[in-house]
Amino acid sequence: MKTFALQASAEKLLSSEIVGMLTAIHEEKGRQALFVEQKQEALSSLLDVAKIQSTESSNRIEGIYTSDRRLAAIVKDKAEPVNRNESEIAGYRDVLATIHENCDHISLTPNVILQLHRDLYRYSSYSTGGVFKNSDNVIQETDASGNAFIRFQPLSAFETPEAMTRLCESYNQAIRDSSADPLLLAFLFVFDFLCIHPFNDGNGRMSRLLTLLLLYRAGYLVGKYISIEMLIEKTKDTYYEALKASSFGWREEQNDYRPFVEYSLGIVLSAYREFSSRIEYLSLKKTTALERVKQIVHDFPGKVTKKEIMVRCPDLSQASVELALGKLVSSGEIQLIGGGRYSGYVFVHHRDL
Repeated sequence: MKTFALQASAEKLLSSEIVGMLTAIHEEKGRQALFVEQKQEALSSLLDVAKIQSTESSNRIEGIYTSDRRLAAIVKDKAEPVNRNESEIAGYRDVLATIHENCDHISLTPNVILQLHRDLYRYSSYSTGGVFKNSDNVIQETDASGNAFIRFQPLSAFETPEAMTRLCESYNQAIRDSSADPLLLAFLFVFDFLCIHPFNDGNGRMSRLLTLLLLYRAGYLVGKYISIEMLIEKTKDTYYEALKASSFGWREEQNDYRPFVEYSLGIVLSAYREFSSRIEYLSLKKTTALERVKQIVHDFPGKVTKKEIMVRCPDLSQASVELALGKLVSSGEIQLIGGGRYSGYVFVHHRDL
């Protein structure tokens, strides 16, 4: 029977590399807190963009799509879902909003997790949201030849309710003891949650929502302004590799949590650094749209898309960004690469900025 000794597992993870990552994250957290306190109004645009990106990316990882226009309308609660995909997107929007607005008052218990899962499927008539799995499930993988095989066997449906109770109790006790870093405890919890795989459907999305909840409750609010889910989607191959590496021997309590924890800490650190970068561009609001777009293309490593530019300047309209890009291309200061959905822009470095 799994013991879920999260505090003991956290203590074993304190290598020099992980301690260094924790230190860097704590420093970034302090810088963000200072900015948020001084310029809360300036962050509203980042908050709106992150909500859309988080909802889009977390669902897209699971193969759930809709158009950009419909996505924005659903996240802003200006449109009703019209199909199964949009129903699941709307449910994610609602749970994300619940966590954003009430994280300090949401305790981590099996019943609360069930309630959040119920809300994830509140617009879907086909799913039994809000109940643990009623049949055993497996995590499959497909090889290069297209052959599917079982990569991991989660706990059985019979074992799941008790396992979730013990996991939540272990996490809450470790938090009360205050000796282990809450970041480590959060990622240990999320990994064990994924290994239990407690639901028939929605485990991946629930894991990302619970990640945000535990980060927020520990005071790490960067996910409100920079989409953690988007960063995971961009590195999903590495994400799945870390999950696989940490799952070997899990049922026998012989697994190594380090790959998954190191990956997760890296995502949080990337989010904080992206936050700092976005703040720099927000501070340029008094300069012209052309100057701001030019600066972004100059600073971006490699090709940058129009969508990525708009994310960094959420206060600029699409027309303003397109006009600035057109002028910069015409003047030869930037270059258009590719075409259609694969088009992007690079800076022409023989010119002075």
